[in-house]
Amino acid sequence: MKFILAKKLEMSQVFRPDGTVVPVTLVQAGPCVVTQIKSSKTDGYTAVQLGFLPSKRLAKPQSGHVKNLDAMSVLREFRTDEAPQLKRGDKLEASVFTPGDVVQVTGISKGKGFQGVVKRHHFHGHPASHGHKDQLRMPGSIGAGGVQRVFKGLRMAGRMGGDQVTVKNLEIVEVRDGGVLAVKGAIPGARNSVVEIIAA
Repeated sequence: MKFILAKKLEMSQVFRPDGTVVPVTLVQAGPCVVTQIKSSKTDGYTAVQLGFLPSKRLAKPQSGHVKNLDAMSVLREFRTDEAPQLKRGDKLEASVFTPGDVVQVTGISKGKGFQGVVKRHHFHGHPASHGHKDQLRMPGSIGAGGVQRVFKGLRMAGRMGGDQVTVKNLEIVEVRDGGVLAVKGAIPGARNSVVEIIAA
């Protein structure tokens, strides 16, 4: 199982040898430091905790947690099925991946603020003519009134985005110098946001 933390840089495109163009997202993968190894005996499950992005200041509990290591501003955990062949202090680089690897990428989607039902849930809206003044983007009826309440999960206006999103079956197209990975397609999040990359 391969995994790493990365910072989203930008989108670009890569030409394959046969001339086809591939849209890619460039991410700065690593270097990550193993800050903790969790085992089923002591923690109830096996996992590897990675630290990413250097930090100037840490609170005392965090600085104690990464004692004798570089101060890291991002700590994330990756669960594993068996005991990992890593130890505290090991470094993970982008070179653990090879072109052709199929990965899944998890990130926080862009926050869009408070949005209506047309943008948030793809309602098609009302007719724009024949007595529908000011109704074009309204949600319409929300159901029968007999229950005297709104059912949970009813699609209404509200905050959109800012959710954890996982995109699966993406391909590593290139592993570039400096720890930059070219991942086929789009991945969630804004520029400079941190994403998790996991290969089966």
